[in-house]
Amino acid sequence: MKIKFDPAETKVAYTKNLHIFGPEVPVYSLPVSPKEGFIAAMKREPLWQVCDLESEMFCPRANPDNVARGFILDGSEHRLGDNGDGRDMFGVKWEYIEQAGGCMVRPGNPLLNDANEWVDKVVWPDVDSWGWEETAKTATVFLKREYANSCWFMNGWFERLLSFMNTEDALLALIDEDQKDAIKAMFDKLSDLYIKIVDKYIEYFPDIDYFFVHDDWGSQKSPFFSPETGAEILVPCMRKLTDHIHARGKFCELHSCGNIFKQIGNVCDAGWDTWSGQLMNDTQTLYEMYGDRIMMQVTPDLFDPSKLTIEEQRKMARAYCDKFCNPDKPSMFNGYGNEVMTEAYREELYIRSRINYCGSI
Repeated sequence: MKIKFDPAETKVAYTKNLHIFGPEVPVYSLPVSPKEGFIAAMKREPLWQVCDLESEMFCPRANPDNVARGFILDGSEHRLGDNGDGRDMFGVKWEYIEQAGGCMVRPGNPLLNDANEWVDKVVWPDVDSWGWEETAKTATVFLKREYANSCWFMNGWFERLLSFMNTEDALLALIDEDQKDAIKAMFDKLSDLYIKIVDKYIEYFPDIDYFFVHDDWGSQKSPFFSPETGAEILVPCMRKLTDHIHARGKFCELHSCGNIFKQIGNVCDAGWDTWSGQLMNDTQTLYEMYGDRIMMQVTPDLFDPSKLTIEEQRKMARAYCDKFCNPDKPSMFNGYGNEVMTEAYREELYIRSRINYCGSI
């Protein structure tokens, strides 16, 4: 579906907050709804350069992980930013850390000291017993909106392992010949569990458009483990979930913090539709390397808006679009670059990307 750009589209239709804690931003007179624009981009047929305003978070109370971490957004009274302090779906206790502004598992008393213990010590959740129907009473109305509904999945595979084990023991377990098979078996069972949860989500909240799965893999400087380990341990279990999500007609995004430049081949092999890299990742080079395999969220060249004229800001936006808004190799705008998103830059980004992707009337 290609709809040519009409200059009348730049009229501001309304303003909205960029996610729950974000600034107020303009929404133009789009040719389709933000949801439809987002879905078109995920199908690699974008109408404009999608950024953060086309989607909204959904974190239902029914999932104990969201309650434990104080990360609920489903139309109920409990909101994002609450302290959490509770037990997740595996009964692991999370605590609110004020300095970090979020929850974590207190180190020093791990559930597992050796990965081989998981069969005896891990108590698997009874997903059927969660409060699905109660949550759906408020969430059904909450999800009836014109934005793509992004269902956040807070703990992936490596992060789940970190909740079971102390960090150094978890990292060792990934490469220890005496523990690797146990990790693979546990991660495969995790995938089966996540598939069941995805099916419950779709049953009770059919308006979900995509799943946003967290699994941090890196520090400021480098990944926590090698690409070879990622390919052996994580790609197969991730692929099991992403294939299922796609079979259910939904999309999926991997949220993985840190410098994981060396792991993006694995992210592609694992079947994710898109990934947003933090600023320590050279997403522009990654676009050149992998942009034909994944909808890369490309960070713009950063600048200080106070030091550029309006026309210079527009020129920067045009240059970005001419490099990364190619209908044969499309991309998305990386929200980690939002500091350059002035009113002028945003408008020019929209105009130029609309023309590059679809042409102009």
